[in-house]
Amino acid sequence: MTADIDVQDHDAQAGPRPDILGAYGAWPGGQGIVDGGEIPYKPEALAKKRENAEKRMVVNITSDPHRHDTGDPALKCYMPGVPRANYMPFPFQIIQTPHVVMMAYEYARALRTIYMENDKAIPQEPPADSWMGWSHGHFEGDTLVVDSKGFAPYSWFDRAGDYHSEALHVVERYTPASPYHIMYEATIEDPNVFTRPWKMSFPLYRRMEKSIQLVDFNCTEFVLDFLYGQYSKRVDK
Repeated sequence: MTADIDVQDHDAQAGPRPDILGAYGAWPGGQGIVDGGEIPYKPEALAKKRENAEKRMVVNITSDPHRHDTGDPALKCYMPGVPRANYMPFPFQIIQTPHVVMMAYEYARALRTIYMENDKAIPQEPPADSWMGWSHGHFEGDTLVVDSKGFAPYSWFDRAGDYHSEALHVVERYTPASPYHIMYEATIEDPNVFTRPWKMSFPLYRRMEKSIQLVDFNCTEFVLDFLYGQYSKRVDK
């Protein structure tokens, strides 16, 4: 699945710096995961989406190069947000307890805590906006339903510039389909950006390798020079 490149249908692309990376940096084409095939943007929001796509590799546009509101935030190792964390090309682990469900993502060590309905001590409203949102869950039969809001308005849905505002509201449904598959569905609502709610859906596949585990991918170390290089002192020897 190539939804992290574009959640809608997309052709293969050369990717960044084809003169250096060649086929290594190419992005494959793929089928979209958006129900109905198209995201219902407001006209002004669609223009912003296209601007995002054009500037997705931009970092140094001002004297403050570590800004997270320009270019794809995932390029700079910021948390991927929801639902993007679930279809990036990195595994994640679901841990269930009586009071919470935890989702640990390999990318950027992102972590979600989903508070289940029997934990009355947890506030229903988000105490503050965050990259991964504030989530409450409950079960409808075998389906885990997760209601999330309180998102910081910086994360994107993909590399194609699809985005949201601070009004984002996501309702996810995780339904077991077999011992090895979970059907995933997310309903996206944001009246600042979209004309109506819309859905995406796809299967999640259980990793079956022996001794499978999350390995360390703290991507910050790979972007330090990218973000802060101009502040480092060069020492000539």
